[in-house]
Amino acid sequence: MPPLLRFVVGAVLAAVALVAWPSCVPLGGGPPVPAGAFGAYVGYDGAGVRRIAGLDGWVGAATPRVGRAYLPGDRWSNIEGAPGYLEHWARWRTARADRMFVLNVPMLERTEERLPDAVVREELRAGARGAYDGHFRALGRRLVGLGVPDSVLVVGWEMNGVTYTHRCGPDPLAWKAYWARIATAMRSVPGQRFRFEFTPSRGRDAVPWTDCYPGDAHVDIVGMDAYDQPAGMSFEEQVAEPYGLAAHVRFAAEHGKPVSYPEWGLFRNGDNAVYVRGMLGWFARQRPLYQTVTDYCPHGVWRCRDNPRASAAYRAGVSGTR
Repeated sequence: MPPLLRFVVGAVLAAVALVAWPSCVPLGGGPPVPAGAFGAYVGYDGAGVRRIAGLDGWVGAATPRVGRAYLPGDRWSNIEGAPGYLEHWARWRTARADRMFVLNVPMLERTEERLPDAVVREELRAGARGAYDGHFRALGRRLVGLGVPDSVLVVGWEMNGVTYTHRCGPDPLAWKAYWARIATAMRSVPGQRFRFEFTPSRGRDAVPWTDCYPGDAHVDIVGMDAYDQPAGMSFEEQVAEPYGLAAHVRFAAEHGKPVSYPEWGLFRNGDNAVYVRGMLGWFARQRPLYQTVTDYCPHGVWRCRDNPRASAAYRAGVSGTR
């Protein structure tokens, strides 16, 4: 694209982005302090829990209040929460009343085995018929028993892509029906106060993520995983693209749901401090329920030494320093 045309397009996109951002928090002359709870994905096990204290010391005055983990999707027993590391997260969560535990929950076993669409379609339809309800009730009972009945559950994340077996594309109708059954099954567990989060990846990806939305009755939070990609795409373009950041906020508002950002971070554009400042500004304006940066290379800002400029921008923005 010629430089002049690139400048014009960038200006237009920036204007669109500013219209999409409600002016809730004044920016002033320096990096904004993000609203809402924040944290980072720093590991799924006991070591990850212990790393949160290190992150807390690194960011300074701000306090990370969100702990994030993923359930393995290799077999059903692990989706039921069999791994002992949930106990570590439960102890961390219950140590302070203002903390939040966010858990990514696969919808199907063999979740990263690149199964063909025909197999995925049949699995989704089986789930929609109730074949797997018992596994999710078991997970619900485990979480309640561990003292974390208020966990945020990110069920079937990034369903609009092709990475996971729990993808929506092969049969959106069955996917939505199955997602609703999972929420219903887990809400049947006595003592639960779970919040269910629908979280696509930013952009259209394989299918429009709006085609996968399972309905307001079954969704409490509308999240978005948003990495700095593809190469060459500016932050303003990430805001304004179809099914991008602005579309996500509008969709959530139309459905009366809060937004969140379970995964975000650097990626295809390297050590990009402009992207980090853009995301932190976006959070300050949109006031998500929470946001958690993915903190390992190439995405991270604390433990990844490949991103010193972005790291400095993140630390300054989160801590409120200038």
